[in-house]
Parts: sequence; C-alpha cells; structure tokens
Amino acid sequence: MTAEELMWAVVARGHGGSEVLESVRVPVPEPGAGQVRIRVEAATVQPVDLATRSGALVEAGLMAVRERTGIGWDVAGVIDRVGAGVRVFTPGQRVIGLRDLLDVSLGAYAEHLVLDATAVAAAPAGVSAAAAATLPLNGLTALQSLDLLGLAEGDTVLVTGAAGAVGGFAVELADRRGLRVIAQAGPGDETCVRDLGAAWVVGRDVSDLAADVRRLVPGGVDGALDTAGLGVRALAAVRTRGAYVTVVGGSAPLPLRGIRVHQQWISADGAALAELAAMDLTLRVAGVLPFGRAAEAHDRLAAGGLRGRLVLVPSQGVPSLVPSQ
Repeated sequence: MTAEELMWAVVARGHGGSEVLESVRVPVPEPGAGQVRIRVEAATVQPVDLATRSGALVEAGLMAVRERTGIGWDVAGVIDRVGAGVRVFTPGQRVIGLRDLLDVSLGAYAEHLVLDATAVAAAPAGVSAAAAATLPLNGLTALQSLDLLGLAEGDTVLVTGAAGAVGGFAVELADRRGLRVIAQAGPGDETCVRDLGAAWVVGRDVSDLAADVRRLVPGGVDGALDTAGLGVRALAAVRTRGAYVTVVGGSAPLPLRGIRVHQQWISADGAALAELAAMDLTLRVAGVLPFGRAAEAHDRLAAGGLRGRLVLVPSQGVPSLVPSQ
C-alpha cells in the first residue's frame, strides 16, 4: 500500500494498563453506503476508553476478547469522503460524531474514522475541534438521561457528580428545561455548578445525602440523575413514585417506593447531537495531547481530579507510542 492508503491509529493490544496502548499503521477505512469518513482533528479521552483498554468490559460480558481493540468514541473533524446515499453531508464539512459500538478494531484515536451518517452532526460554530470533541458522548448521555427521567418544567432534580463531564451537561440542560437543580459537588466546584444553572448545592462528601436534599426539598426531589453511581444514597433523596436514572453500569438500585429506576445506555443520535451543538453549551477541555501521548492521557484520567475532558489530536509523523512490529 502507498503512504496515502495507510494511517496511524492508537489501539489496545490485549488488555491491561496504559502500557497496552500502541500505535499501528493500518489501511485508511472506506465508507460504505450511508456512511461518512472523517479526517480526525480531535478525539476525547473517556472513562469508557479506560474500561475498554483494561478488559473490564470483556469481564462484564459487553465485549468479546480481541487481540487488538479500537479505542475512542468522540470525534471532531472534517468529512473527506461520503458513501452512497449520503445527501446531508459533503466533503469539507466540519462535524462531530459518536462511535457507540464497543467491539471494534479501530476507534476515534485514529487519523480517519468511518461513522454512520446518522451518528454525525455539524460541529458547533466558533469553537475549536478539541472543545467540540468533548460534546458527543457526555452531552448525549446527559440529554438521553433527562429524557428518561421525564420531568416537567418546575420539577426538582438532583444531579450527583455535577462537576463532572456528564454531570455538568446535565445541570446545564436541566436548567434550560426549566427544572430546579440540586447539584452534588465538592466545595471547590460550587461556583462552577451554580454558573451552569444549579439552584442549590449539596456537598460531595456529606454523610447523609438524602437528609441534606430533603432539607432543601421536603418530601424529596422529583427525580435524580446519578452520574456518580451512588445508587441507594441518591434514590433515598427521591420522592415516592419519582424517577431515578443512573449512567454507571451495575449501580441501579431496586425500584423502592414505586420510583421509576432506569439504567441509561448511550446510543448515537445525530439529530439530537445537532440540537446539542446549536445550544452553545459549556465545553470544558482539561488538556490537549498528541495521539502519541495517549497512555499519559489515560493515566491522568485514571488519577482523577480533572474538570473537563482530555483531548487527543493527531501529530505529525510517527506517534511516540511504541509501534506494532
């Protein structure tokens, strides 16, 4: 193959720590019918990437064992080829998109990515590719979770982990829907979550979350969006026959007191992503690194304490990770 027919990608060989990430030279993918190919300008580092790399998703039965696994869900870039039947997008258009398939050989940590056109939307105007790449997975997770809650304007909602990437979008979107938001966050994040739209803030490390919430909203909140995976601690803050949604796999509690309990599993949705992109939401980038420092990015995310997401961008020449032989 010629150099133009090959690209660099970062993948996981086997499973384990960040040391299993490596750069490989692979054929540039071609879009099929109904698909587009994106020249990647930025890819976000997400907790699901760490779970994929470590083998946790294989252990959970969500993926098969692979010798080589693609990493990365979120992408921002420029369409450079469209498949048959695609009329909405054209080459040269700046877009964002989401890969929601777990078990693949190539992910968004690559110079090119092929997605179904239905998983892609025009990029938000006036923001960098790095910032735009932080929107798809976390923004859609927050949006779809709020849809599952099914609350009405004027209702109250508790958002746990409100300073996190999903939690931040959830607070902002809930406020725009006319919900009254109680944000659970650390003391250093109170200003941030209030700026995003929280009416009240409760501490991240309080001993009795439900009691603190119920002092603010007697009887309990109408719904809870549990991005921190607190389970019954968050459920106890919800009124009888209210609603609860968790985004953390395996953390859904029993539906006590007639509360509707849901586990939110993300799905790509280009139309919803287009709505998010037009909302001028707060996009938070914790740092930008070249693809060759993907292992460092994974270690930094695993260490915790980030506000916003780390973003990887293509670098000139061979990535600094050890290439596959």
